[in-house]
Amino acid sequence: MAFGTFTTPITWQEGEYTVTRTNSWSPPGDHPTGAGMLLYVKDGILEKVEGDPEQSITKGAMPIRMLSLPEYVYSPYRILHPMKRARDKRGDDSAWEQVSWDEAYDLIVENVRRCTEQYGSNSIATFVGTGREAGNWGPTMSCRVFNSPNIVYMQSGWSCYGPRMACTSYVLGAPYPELDYASQYPTSYDDPRWQRPEVILIWGKEPLKSNPDGFWGHSIVDMYAMGTKFIVVDPRLTWEAARAEIWLQVRPGTDAALGMAFCNVIISEDLYDHDFVEKWCFGFDQFAERVQTMSPAEAAEICEVPEEKIIEAARMYAKAKPAALQWGLAVDQKPNGIQMGFCCLAMMAITGNIDNPGGNIMGAIDIGGLGSGYTDLDPQSKINEMIGVDEYPAMVRTQQFTHPDTVLDELEKEDSIFHMGFFTSANAIANPCNLPKRWEKALDKLEFNVVMDIVMTPTAEAVCDLFLPVNTYAERDMYVATHYGACGTWIGAIKKAITVGEAKSDITIMRELGTRLRPELWERYKTDIEYIDDQKLCTLKTPDGRPLTMQDLFDHGSYHVDYEYRKYEKGLLRPDGQPGFMTPTGRIELYSTMLEAWGDEPLPYYEEPPTSPRSTPEYAEEYPMVLSTGARTWSYFHSEQRHVPLLREVEPWPLVDINPKDADRYGLHDGDWVWLENDNGRCKMKLSVQPGQKEGALASQHGWWYPERDASSPSLFDVYEVNVNNLVPYKTIGKLGWGAPFKCLMCKIYKAEPSADIDRIEEVYHG
Repeated sequence: MAFGTFTTPITWQEGEYTVTRTNSWSPPGDHPTGAGMLLYVKDGILEKVEGDPEQSITKGAMPIRMLSLPEYVYSPYRILHPMKRARDKRGDDSAWEQVSWDEAYDLIVENVRRCTEQYGSNSIATFVGTGREAGNWGPTMSCRVFNSPNIVYMQSGWSCYGPRMACTSYVLGAPYPELDYASQYPTSYDDPRWQRPEVILIWGKEPLKSNPDGFWGHSIVDMYAMGTKFIVVDPRLTWEAARAEIWLQVRPGTDAALGMAFCNVIISEDLYDHDFVEKWCFGFDQFAERVQTMSPAEAAEICEVPEEKIIEAARMYAKAKPAALQWGLAVDQKPNGIQMGFCCLAMMAITGNIDNPGGNIMGAIDIGGLGSGYTDLDPQSKINEMIGVDEYPAMVRTQQFTHPDTVLDELEKEDSIFHMGFFTSANAIANPCNLPKRWEKALDKLEFNVVMDIVMTPTAEAVCDLFLPVNTYAERDMYVATHYGACGTWIGAIKKAITVGEAKSDITIMRELGTRLRPELWERYKTDIEYIDDQKLCTLKTPDGRPLTMQDLFDHGSYHVDYEYRKYEKGLLRPDGQPGFMTPTGRIELYSTMLEAWGDEPLPYYEEPPTSPRSTPEYAEEYPMVLSTGARTWSYFHSEQRHVPLLREVEPWPLVDINPKDADRYGLHDGDWVWLENDNGRCKMKLSVQPGQKEGALASQHGWWYPERDASSPSLFDVYEVNVNNLVPYKTIGKLGWGAPFKCLMCKIYKAEPSADIDRIEEVYHG
C-alpha cells in the first residue's frame, strides 16, 4: 500500500483564492475515474477549476464535463431546497412548493411506515441510475433504510456493465478485468513493475470520450504515444479506430460471431499459451471444438468484414506480449451479449493475458467494501423475495438486483406489490428505460414517489411528489475509487470546497433517513465520514497496518493498493488461500459450469439479433437501417448536463451519424432534422453525415431532453420527441435475462421539420 506523492496539502491559499484539491465523481455525473481537480474559491464562490498535475492517473487532464463545473454548480436550473406537491398534481410544474428538510423527512417516514404496515416493506422500490455516485448507495438505501430487497436498475436486460460483470463472475469467479493502465502505482507508468501493452484490442468501446467504469480514457493516448498499437472493433470511425493498425467495421449485433472466429484462429494456428491453458483453464478441448464451428470465412459473411482482416487481427493480438483487451458497452447491449463476453474472457485467458503486467488486471477477494453497498447487509436473507428471482435467477442472484423487465411486469399489475418509489441518480424516462412512456404510466401508479437529484428532470416532473436536492462533489466530503473498487487499484479524496443552498449529499440523506427509520442501524453515525470509515474504508490497511480513513485521504490525497500480479498463483483470489480462481473448478472455465447450472449452454454460441437483415428480412424491408444507440459524447454523462451553457455550445443537439451513401439514398443532408422510426416508436434527431460510419448502419446519441422547454406534462421537456429508447422493444433479452438490443435495432429514417422554437433555443445557449 502507498499514499499519493503530492507536494501540496489538500487545501492552501493562493492570493485571494482558497485552493482545494479534489477528485471528480458525481454529481455532476461521470464514471468513477476521479479526474484530479483544483477548485479555486474566492469569497465562498467557486470561480474556476483546473486539472491537478500531481494526480497520478489523470495528470492534470480533465474532461470538458469537469471544466464546466462552475456553470453546473451555479446553474439557475439547480434546485437548492426540498420541494413537495400533491399526488394529483404530478406533471404540473407550477404545483411544487418549497418545504424544510424536516418536513420532507417527515413525509418520507410517514409513507414508509404506512406502506410497510399495509403492504410490507418490500412494497418500496429503490430505483437507481448508472455511474453516478448515488448508484453505489442504492442497495444500501433499499436494504438498510427501507428494509426492502427491491433495488431496480430500469434498463431492459440490465444492459449496462451487468452482462460483463456476470459473465466474468461465471467464467473467472472474479470482478471485471480491466486493461492495466498503471493506476495502481503512485508513479504511474514509471513504476518498474508495469509493462506497456504491445497491443490493445478495443472492442465496442470509445474510452477517450466515455472514461468508462473507472478507466481513464486518456491513458489510451499515453500508451499510443509510447508505441502501443490498436486493433479496434467498431462500426464507427472513432479516434481510436482512426489510429488502429486494424479496424474491423463490424455489423452491429454480430460481435459474438467475430469473437468465436478470433478464438478459432488463435487455437487452430497454435497461437495460444499452452502453459497457462494447461495449468489454469478448464474445458479447453470442448471450447476449442465449439469455436471451430465459426470459421473466419463464416464470421466475415455474418459481420460484413474481410476474412483476411479477422485472421490478421487475431494473430496480431495473440502474438503480442503483453496484450490487453478492452470490451465495452456493445458487448452488453444485445441478447447474445453474454456469449460475446465469454469470448472476450476466453481470448484473455488462452493468450495468458490475465492479471499480468500490461494485460488485463483483476480485483482480489476483498475490495474494501467499495462496491455496490452490500458488504454490511447480508442480502441473502431477502434475495428470495426480489422481483424476478424465479423467472431470471441467474441475473437476480448474480447481480443482487431485481430484474428490470419483470419489475415493469409487476408495476403494471392491478395488485402490484409496489406502492412507493425512491429515485436516486435515476432519470429513468430520459435515459435507461426502453419504451419510456410505458414506464411512466406504470410508475405513476405508485402512491408516493421521492426523487433525489440536482435539477428538475422529466422523470421527477412526471411521477414524483417530493424532490430532495443533492449537492455536487464540490460541496461534499467523499472518496472515489476506480471501477467502484472492483479492481482495487486507487482511491482518491473528494474534499468539500463550497456550500450552495440547502442541498445535501447522497450519504447525508441516506444517513438522516436511516436514523429516523432504523435508528438501531444508523444513529451511531453522526457524520458521513464516520459512516464511510466504518462501513467502506475499514477493510483497507494503511502502510503501517491500521484501517484506512477519510482523514488519511485528506492528509495524503490518494491511496494506492499494493497491487500484486498473477494472484491466481498465490492464493489471493480464493477465500481458502489456495492457488487458482474462485470458480467451481478452481480454474478459468472455458466450459462454464455456472452457465450450464443456470440453464444456458456452457460454451459460447452466436445468435442473430432479434431483428436484422438476416433474421427478419421482411421487417428489414420496412426498417432497413441498423441502429446502434448510446453513442458517447465529450460533453454529457447520460441524461445529465443538458442545462449547462458551455456544454450545449459544444454539443447543442442530439445527433445521429449516417454514411454519405445512405444519406444520398434517402435524400438527406448534413444538419437535416430526421425521424428515426420502427414499430415501437420514433424520435427526432439532427443528422451528422460521417464518412467513417458503416454503410447501412446508424449511430445515435442517447439521454436527450431539453431543460429550456416546457416542464409540465405532456411535454416533460419534450423528452419523448427526442428519446431514442422509444424504439427499443420490451423484454427482448437473452436466455438468462441479460442484454437487450439497444445497439442492434432496425429502423427507417426520413426528414423531419425543425422544432418551431429552434431559433430561440440557439439564442438561449449560443448567444
